[in-house]
Amino acid sequence: MTQLRKRMLEELQRRNYSPNTIRPYLYAVEDFARYFGKSPDKLGQEHLRKYQLHLLHDCKLTVETIVGRIAALRFFFVKVLRRPYREIDLVYPKRPERLPLILSEEEVARLIESASTSYHRVILMTLYGTGLRREELCRLKVTDVDSQRMVIHVRQGKGNKDRDVTLSPRLLDVLRAYWKWRKPKTYLFPSPYRSRTERPIDSKTVWYAVREAARRAGIKKKVSPHLLRHSWATHLLERGTDLKTIQILLGHFDLEATTIYLHLSQHHLQAVNNPIEALPISGLGDKPSLRPRKPE
Repeated sequence: MTQLRKRMLEELQRRNYSPNTIRPYLYAVEDFARYFGKSPDKLGQEHLRKYQLHLLHDCKLTVETIVGRIAALRFFFVKVLRRPYREIDLVYPKRPERLPLILSEEEVARLIESASTSYHRVILMTLYGTGLRREELCRLKVTDVDSQRMVIHVRQGKGNKDRDVTLSPRLLDVLRAYWKWRKPKTYLFPSPYRSRTERPIDSKTVWYAVREAARRAGIKKKVSPHLLRHSWATHLLERGTDLKTIQILLGHFDLEATTIYLHLSQHHLQAVNNPIEALPISGLGDKPSLRPRKPE
């Protein structure tokens, strides 16, 4: 490991960045240096501009990927090399605003029923029953399941925030049966690989469990652990849970991030009283014609 890479890694760790953020950040700087064949601290503003165009036109990366690369380079130049922020002229491309797909309750049931193993079935039920992010589920400990208060404690979720999520009696029964079967000691879902100290399950295992279940269930949508989170929040809203409560359960910093589920909820969309229904328009039942209508 070069001194420069080590210094960037230390700066990321000092700020408590997650491993899932650290890996692509380090890769982005490596790819930037590789493209020009020079050490990244020897490159400047014009190189940044050319590299961004390269990502956009040559690599044809998605906007989300380019935004991640830009964030990584900005971190490197400002936090690691200590260059003035204003000198780093990296433009974030405009993100297209798309509504996420969701699964219906029937599709969620099919997904869980199609889990390839009993272990994967418990993982899927916990994901959907709590709305946890993938990394949050991996870090859950046995002691985080609070059956007295009927909540699951989420420690240091996104933004390093703790929160509680609801624990349904049905999920509690599933987790109790799972504990009697697997008897996890520290982590609720420990890694199957042996080591001196117990480690949490790898997030890739969670991703695989969801994707494999979707394949077996014949669901054509692009299913991911995060899609279960979106689906859970939308179903909560459709069953009468208010937005503020959903915001707290999801761990959203701003209520605006939660309002997206209003657009996804069929119940709320269909409950809209469309003003066109009240317009006093006559002749709607007449036979259609392309000829101009005669004035009345």
